[in-house]
Amino acid sequence: MKVTVERATLLKSLGHVHRVVERRTTIPILSNVLLKGVAGQLSLKATDLDLEVTETLAADVEVEGATTVPAHVIYDIVRKLPDGAQVSLETTGDGTQMLIRAGRSRFNLQALPESDFPDLAAGDLPHRFSLPGIELKRLIDKSQFAISTEETRYYLNGIFIHTIEAEPGATVLRAVATDGHRLARVDVPAPAGSVGMPGVILPRKAVAEIQKLLDGLEAEITVELSPAKVRLTIGAVVLTSKLIDGTFPDYQRVIPANNDKQLVVDRDVFSAAVDRVSTISSERGRAVKLALSDGRMVLSVTNPDSGSATEELEVDYEAGGLDIGFNARYLLDITSQLDGDTALFKLADAGSPTLVQDREGAAALYVLMPMRV
Repeated sequence: MKVTVERATLLKSLGHVHRVVERRTTIPILSNVLLKGVAGQLSLKATDLDLEVTETLAADVEVEGATTVPAHVIYDIVRKLPDGAQVSLETTGDGTQMLIRAGRSRFNLQALPESDFPDLAAGDLPHRFSLPGIELKRLIDKSQFAISTEETRYYLNGIFIHTIEAEPGATVLRAVATDGHRLARVDVPAPAGSVGMPGVILPRKAVAEIQKLLDGLEAEITVELSPAKVRLTIGAVVLTSKLIDGTFPDYQRVIPANNDKQLVVDRDVFSAAVDRVSTISSERGRAVKLALSDGRMVLSVTNPDSGSATEELEVDYEAGGLDIGFNARYLLDITSQLDGDTALFKLADAGSPTLVQDREGAAALYVLMPMRV
């Protein structure tokens, strides 16, 4: 194999694929990226056996062929080459080495044969639809913070994506994530072809990669899926991932329907106040108490080790006195996801889940469990 490619193009593609490669793996071939030069194109592929990313770019292919080399090493080499360099990739001898040349720089890397490289065969993916990258990004951005990191409830270690009739005649594509303390639910209009798709749980690592690939991209994304796998085509990148094999809990049951106490607060003012008073909260609990009365809210934190803090805000609230506590970090996570200038809280009592939106009927809805304070 002998291929020449422009450094910036190669670096961008390596940047996309090398992130999938685990730095610590007991299987040597999984540390490698597969490089394949065919018909004026260079394709790069990396996998950890659960997730596979492939990208194809234009290249000057002198001799067709394929090999695999250490992913993080080739990424670092190309990253350190001067801007504008032409990079030559050439297998030498019996294919056990690859020579990388750029200007006066020469690197010899140990190579492993293409035949050893695993293929995350996607199999049959019967459901296929397209949607704007900006909408898929919105689904992921506004829900991923609530993904659980607790490995025992593995079915919560991802985002549940499915279609549902939100109102009669209005079907939406919905993303839900929860860790048991907070829940995020985000809707976008269901794209043509998505209705009837199986509900799938997209794993945390795949979510993080998709998020990075969608950054600044507004083009259409093609989604193909089966109950076990998903494949997304994002420009020149194809990402294939196994899905979490488990049943996502019935999230509808934990979304309160009868919270009758409404609080409307300026989002930025509220976030800043929570951030200030939580400065002295204990790292473990981070509880902030909201004392509500007509037209006002007093935020307070008491920490036996370092003291106490209070701050008073004017709010839109007329539902009688209520004291309720929340984890400050969770409050800040949710308010940072709201689009509007205000935050709408629907409360019941100090022990019941609270509903948060930026306005009535918003496409993104959050549920937060209170803390004892």
